Amino acid sequence: MKALVTGGAGFIGSHTVDRLLEEGYEVRVLDNLDPKVHPKGIPGYLAAEAELIKGDVRNKEDLRRALKGVDIVVHQAAYQDYLPDYSTFFHTNVVSTALIYEVIREDGLEVEKVLVASSQAVYGEGQYRCEEHGLVQPPARPQEQLERGDWEVRCPFCGRYMEPMLLGEEHANPSSPYGTSKYSQELAAIRLGRLLGIPTVALRYSITQGPRQSLYNQYSGICRIFTLRLLNGKPPIIYEDGKQTRDYVHVDDVVEANILVLRSEDANYEVFNVGSGRPTTVLEYAELLAKKLGEEVEPIIPGEYRVGDARHSVSDISKLSSLGWSPKKDLEDIFEDYIVWVEGLGDLGTYFEEADRRMREMKVIRKVST
Repeated sequence: MKALVTGGAGFIGSHTVDRLLEEGYEVRVLDNLDPKVHPKGIPGYLAAEAELIKGDVRNKEDLRRALKGVDIVVHQAAYQDYLPDYSTFFHTNVVSTALIYEVIREDGLEVEKVLVASSQAVYGEGQYRCEEHGLVQPPARPQEQLERGDWEVRCPFCGRYMEPMLLGEEHANPSSPYGTSKYSQELAAIRLGRLLGIPTVALRYSITQGPRQSLYNQYSGICRIFTLRLLNGKPPIIYEDGKQTRDYVHVDDVVEANILVLRSEDANYEVFNVGSGRPTTVLEYAELLAKKLGEEVEPIIPGEYRVGDARHSVSDISKLSSLGWSPKKDLEDIFEDYIVWVEGLGDLGTYFEEADRRMREMKVIRKVST
């Protein structure tokens, strides 16, 4: 059996490559080695046994070469950023997905299954319960609300604060360009898969963390930024009030989910959440990480917010759990594995400063006005 992993030099992709090799697959990787993520070229952790094709998933001939002779496709390649280059999100995340099926049909390829990596971002501001209006999928919080430091989500109909619910797969309400592109990708994959009779699965990953998460990718988030700040003797900076909740999952558990749905016929043409199912506030996260690093540093809460952030995002994982999957690792494992990996790199750098500077230039980070 031969597998193609697009984006296979990346974070989740490379771990999936390793696991597929362990399972006895021949593995081919298609990756453009974007210098924003891989400034030093081919990463040292990429398995030597994997065949590497340097190419772009948006290029039909690159995809044609990569797809030849493969039995399964794990489509991990994606574009993530805070830049307002909206078309890039759709070209990379949606058009590439359509091209995969187009090449399979044109070349008469016998691909047995396609797995598409989606994201919790498809839920936008999330799912809430209003005392008066029941289930509500609110739009993004208005800027005027955030500017006055009013953080919790209000019902768009009556203005009451609402109770956050676990995110269920049956509802999607993306608000960001990235989230909209990932939801569009899911729709394209599942529908084209059905059209061509190619079993297809989409997995909506929660915030995935662990070793190999890029130090350079400015979208890679809280684990990278908080860890690097603490290792450089600086306190974490927390947006809003730090009471927003998130769902963190170890990359090893994500890989297990990938392998499970590739094997399971019950997963065909379905969409699944992959997360911990447990809420963790950003304040709790910062406190636990500082304790793990032996740092007695209080985080800074400067009264700022990041445009486009959801208030609460915690996934309901019961659908995937019904297939026999459950997360085996927790935040302690995430911190342990990530810190060991980062410290082993030697050059820790201050990449968090560049990310902060760029987001302020683009006015992604804004100050509360009152």
